[in-house]
Amino acid sequence: MTTRPLLEVRGLEVAYGGIVAVRGIDLHVEAGELVALIGANGAGKTTTLKALSGMLSPRAGQVRFDGEDVTAAPAFRRVRDGIALVPEGRGVFARLSVEENLAMGAYIRSDAQAVAADRARMFDLFPRLAERRAQMAGTLSGGEQQMLAIGRALMSRPRLLLLDEPSMGLAPLMVQRIFEVIRMVAAEGVTVLLVEQNAKLALQAAGRGYVMESGAITAHDAAATLLASPQVREAYLGE
Repeated sequence: MTTRPLLEVRGLEVAYGGIVAVRGIDLHVEAGELVALIGANGAGKTTTLKALSGMLSPRAGQVRFDGEDVTAAPAFRRVRDGIALVPEGRGVFARLSVEENLAMGAYIRSDAQAVAADRARMFDLFPRLAERRAQMAGTLSGGEQQMLAIGRALMSRPRLLLLDEPSMGLAPLMVQRIFEVIRMVAAEGVTVLLVEQNAKLALQAAGRGYVMESGAITAHDAAATLLASPQVREAYLGE
């Protein structure tokens, strides 16, 4: 008996005006997997995540989530279905406090006690956020904002977490902490699709990986195999 993937993408094509940014890609993510999508700047990775989260409408292709066609579903419905995006650049609500940002992540939920328990869990995951719970998000450091963006997404209790460049612009120690949390979240059963320019970090964390170039998927394999590939090492690891 074969199980269907949690996320299945077939022939996905996304264009901005006349410019095709994503060129008919296929990918899938099984429930419980941590999958990396790597590639250079401008390869189409962020556009792919925006299409998967409902922020962009594809020109062609199909997106299925847990067997259901969600290609035309609006972003708010995908959140309700269990898809959460941590966008590139974090996208925190700058004039709201840390606690208010976390509350925004749980806006679809009505289970107040469980929401409070999840908020406490976020403060356990990210002690710095607990220290700054009343502070305006716009005054946090870049790393703290990234923590908050991940925490806010987790407050919706997603089944699939889409992460767009979580290490961008962060100091090495903060990057290490962010990836520790990503691994922890994945180990607890949340399915993760990770877009990351730091290919080595991404593939070390992931079980499988896709390589994207000029809007197309050019390689797909076990993460360890991609890490050992001379082509990947030369193009993305600087080796």
